[in-house]
Amino acid sequence: MSDHFKSSLLRQSGFSLIEILVGLVIGLLATLVIMQAFSVFEGQKRSTSGTADAQTNGSIALMSIQRDVQMAGFGLALPMADKDNTSLKCDAFADYDPDHDASTDNSTNLFPVVIEDGAANADDVLIVRYSNNASMGAVPVRIVNPANAIAATGLTVDNNIGCKDGDIVLIMNGTNCLMTQVADANGNPDTLVNISLDALTPAGGPLAVGAKLACMGDWQNYRYEVVNHELRINGNPLVSEVVSFQAQYGVSAVAKSNQVSQWVDATGSWAAPSVADRNRIKAIRVVVVARNGLLEKDNVTSPCTTSKGVVNNGPCAWDDADFSAAPKIDLSANADWRKYRYRAFETIIPLRNMLWAKDVL
Repeated sequence: MSDHFKSSLLRQSGFSLIEILVGLVIGLLATLVIMQAFSVFEGQKRSTSGTADAQTNGSIALMSIQRDVQMAGFGLALPMADKDNTSLKCDAFADYDPDHDASTDNSTNLFPVVIEDGAANADDVLIVRYSNNASMGAVPVRIVNPANAIAATGLTVDNNIGCKDGDIVLIMNGTNCLMTQVADANGNPDTLVNISLDALTPAGGPLAVGAKLACMGDWQNYRYEVVNHELRINGNPLVSEVVSFQAQYGVSAVAKSNQVSQWVDATGSWAAPSVADRNRIKAIRVVVVARNGLLEKDNVTSPCTTSKGVVNNGPCAWDDADFSAAPKIDLSANADWRKYRYRAFETIIPLRNMLWAKDVL
């Protein structure tokens, strides 16, 4: 081997084993730091996007409920058009089932807003009733002759003002009332003042000369409830990650006042209010609790106590220092409830369609 070649080999250099190991350690440390930073950033991104989703879901839920509650009672006979036989004076009567099939859940009645209290702090259920197409504002007309109410010719009224086949009908005779349905809005082809009713409409009772008839159009129930962490309307999913829904009646001291003096749960006498108490209901306050679907490793939510001393296993609905006690929110049915983030959306909704009857309420 020549001296030149040996000299060339001696001048060549590289990494020693120790240098390679040190480089590997540095590379691993850098990778760990990068992954940790990525993990933290990804967690923050998921928390932010999850919170945004919760805010969107809660807002949509509250908007839908508020829209329907503001429509509650639309289609009731106008009290100002008929002060002596107003629908607000009707005694309680049995629900009307349009298809006369107990297996279908479409029975309805006169009550514009009903709260079903959840037992043991469970979620409440809210039922709102109104008409989608009340004819002429359900102006009541006088029954002249009820003899052929369920016959092809139909009963006779002063005028057939906007009634259509299939309309829900409210018949009022003082405080004695019933609901039925129009079978044929022009039972007698020779006149426009005859209306044939559902063949199962009971004879007698409020169905008499001088009673008032009001066609309420497509009077419907809208049932809001939380099932499996989603808010549903009439059994159909509306928004997901809604974990609690609570509601209260806002009632006045007397029916003729439009000022809410008390907020009450739908318990005790308010579980099935009398007609007099029903007419004291002037508003509904509701709270919807939406959840960020991300399960955190640590507890991120703590119990909250309101000014009135209501202990919530979850967020507080609202400050009740100067009002009746707020609804209680209890999310403890889920053992990991503290590991989720929540947003509470609350509002007070006046029953504006009930307020038309200022001389009655």
